Amino acid sequence: QVQLVEPGGGLVQAGGSLRLSCAASGRTLSRFAVGWFHQAPGKEREFVTAISRNGGSTYSANSVKGRFTISRDNAKNTVYLQMNSLKPEDTAVYYCAASLRYSSAAYIPRSPIEYDYWGQGTQVTVSS
Repeated sequence: QVQLVEPGGGLVQAGGSLRLSCAASGRTLSRFAVGWFHQAPGKEREFVTAISRNGGSTYSANSVKGRFTISRDNAKNTVYLQMNSLKPEDTAVYYCAASLRYSSAAYIPRSPIEYDYWGQGTQVTVSS
């Protein structure tokens, strides 16, 4: 089992920045590919970005490319999501998730069904 906690959400003006953290306990996060998803009210959970288990590859949704960056610090057992140039449409609950099921260290899961563990979510609100 692994427990994921996502501190760092909050309220920010459009054009501003926030950094979310995904801190793991119970197991070493370096064994997992880690992704970020968001879910706005009345909408399905959507893929935002993810990083491979070995940290060598990342993939982001087109809507956040060039604005959001995912990174990992295995020494701190934490994955980060740096969000810049935030837009009101980025407003959502953000979830981190960890996937252990793939043997390839470079694979990046992109669908929610590919993830095994989820954090409780953190609210990000971007005002216009």
